[in-house]
Amino acid sequence: MPTTTEEPKACCHDAAARPAPITNATEWTCPMHPEVVRDRPGSCPICGMALEPRVASLDEKPNEELIDMQRRFWIGAALTAPLLIIAMAEMFVHVQARWLPWLELVLATPVVLWCGWPFFERGARSIVTLRLNMFTLIALGTGAAYVSSIVALFRPGLFFYFEPAAVIITLVLLGQVLELLAREKTSGAIRALLGLAPKTARVIERDGSDRDISVDDIVPGMRIRVRPGERIAVDGIVIEGHGTVDESMITGEPIPVEKTKDAKVTAGTINNNGAFVMRAERVGADTLLSQIVRMVAEAQRSRAPIQKLADVVSAWFVPAVIVVAVIALIATGSIVNAVAVLIIACPCALGLATPMSVMVATGRGATEGILIKNAEALEKLAKVDTIIVDKTGTLTEGKPKLIAIEPANQFDQETLHTLVASVERASEHPLADAIVRGAQTMTATNVRTIAGQGISGIVNGRRIVAGNAKFTGATPIDRSDGSTLVYASIDDQYAGVFVIADPIKESTPQALAELKARGIRVTMLTGDARATAEAVAKKLGIDDFVAEVLPAQKEELVRKLQSEGRIVAMAGDGVNDAPALARADVGIAMGHGTDIAIESAGVTLVKGDLRGIVRARNLSESMMRNIRQNLFFAFIYNIVGVPIAAFGLLSPMIASTAMTFSSVTVIGNALRLRRAAKNVGPAL
Repeated sequence: MPTTTEEPKACCHDAAARPAPITNATEWTCPMHPEVVRDRPGSCPICGMALEPRVASLDEKPNEELIDMQRRFWIGAALTAPLLIIAMAEMFVHVQARWLPWLELVLATPVVLWCGWPFFERGARSIVTLRLNMFTLIALGTGAAYVSSIVALFRPGLFFYFEPAAVIITLVLLGQVLELLAREKTSGAIRALLGLAPKTARVIERDGSDRDISVDDIVPGMRIRVRPGERIAVDGIVIEGHGTVDESMITGEPIPVEKTKDAKVTAGTINNNGAFVMRAERVGADTLLSQIVRMVAEAQRSRAPIQKLADVVSAWFVPAVIVVAVIALIATGSIVNAVAVLIIACPCALGLATPMSVMVATGRGATEGILIKNAEALEKLAKVDTIIVDKTGTLTEGKPKLIAIEPANQFDQETLHTLVASVERASEHPLADAIVRGAQTMTATNVRTIAGQGISGIVNGRRIVAGNAKFTGATPIDRSDGSTLVYASIDDQYAGVFVIADPIKESTPQALAELKARGIRVTMLTGDARATAEAVAKKLGIDDFVAEVLPAQKEELVRKLQSEGRIVAMAGDGVNDAPALARADVGIAMGHGTDIAIESAGVTLVKGDLRGIVRARNLSESMMRNIRQNLFFAFIYNIVGVPIAAFGLLSPMIASTAMTFSSVTVIGNALRLRRAAKNVGPAL
């Protein structure tokens, strides 16, 4: 097999030449407080929740915290069951024995002091650091019940609360187990993306032989053979052969894409049919798949502005609850009422309301080709009322295409195309590429290019000239469709004209119709001439457009609209769009665009399809609706439960069950977002 590229100088086993793999989770953070980052597992110093890997891993390592909580729960349940039997016996059978309280002490002590030790540890840390949280309330409530029961052993006439303390610890453990199991599902999107990357690839050696190597050992420049049904290992370019590649897991687009020579291919996509050889371009942490995983992980840990509401409430809520519990104790003389108040008011659900929705929504977006840089961008997208779109590469395909050949009477279309393409093959101009693409060519000699005018040469003994009307001696043709004309002459005789345009993307009209149906104002900006811009705007039914603008002017327009009170989103793909993308309330970059445009944007559409804006808007609306529902669930439990508990109408056991159920309700509701953004239709 012929060699089409030089082999890389770096050895494939040279660790320094390889980017770090994307599956290693080396940092741990808190889902409720992403600013907390540690290099090892532990608990959050602010809320006490267990830290999670910053990026999910495919490594099948057991969740140590989940295993520990399950062990503590089952032991606690086994010891609490006899306590409940004793309590019922004392209540209904009126069993009275001096040794029963001591038996309760023996059964309750391991439950409270060992099974519940993580809660006391976190509660004590919260008091020391003055960061009161849910574990403060749990530790105070169960600790007070347990200590008062020990005092009652030596003070006849006082009540024993061993059973409530043990039951509460066991129920809280059950809640922690259910919560950990549910939270593991929120990493499903990242795990699914990580699972797209194959572990090995078939590399072509210098002698033409094939060898399977680990994906981690691939370096840029290597040639890789991709067979039918195989996943592509790294990002690269097809250098030989062809295939039909399913890119749906990366772009959300279900239709396979034909890949021929010079086409770009992406790691994790599947070659359905055909076989080809590709050259590795981006490997390891530099692949699009790795960047997607990184971006999703960072977005899942970011904080939406609405989270500030929950933070403010939590900061005042816990101290207020402690005060209410003390008042209940003094007013009723019952420690049970105070314990019930402390337990029912645990703000766990309140803290989880926003982060869980953000994690699920950003993960869901990634599977649909919508990459969210941070939660703030996703939240603002639901409020956007104006979208500015760049023309080239956003509304249009961004690549000139030959749409018509209009030969003079004495020339046939095929001959004209062949002769002109033979000369244009020597040019690097985008218009020349549009003419050459798909044409049969012959050898051209004496080729001369004059910048800004055109090209000339000899083909099969005939003098061919192509370029503007003046250069070819043709009479200018007036067209109002925004297309560009390349005139041609053969042997100094006018031969015809090539009509070239930047085609509008097939999906653009549908996307614009969806946006307008939602009452969103669409404005088109372009650096092209006014005639071209007007033609495109007319085709798409866009009333507002500005042509011949510079990059700084795009940013100025965004600023002007914002000063009018509008919430502005900007969609673009080029370096010239970067200032406007950064200035907009929400910057939306096309995935095929420049790195600087993607870096400046808050949302990236991997497919570069404007329908992705509609999907992203749906996802944003669904997420915000979900967050409001979660906050309602969290608040309603506390608003209703605290007064009831304070008046002695709610036992600590029922309070603990309600507190656990509130957290599970919030997490379960957030997981519903996995069904959102599936279609372009209305938000779910």
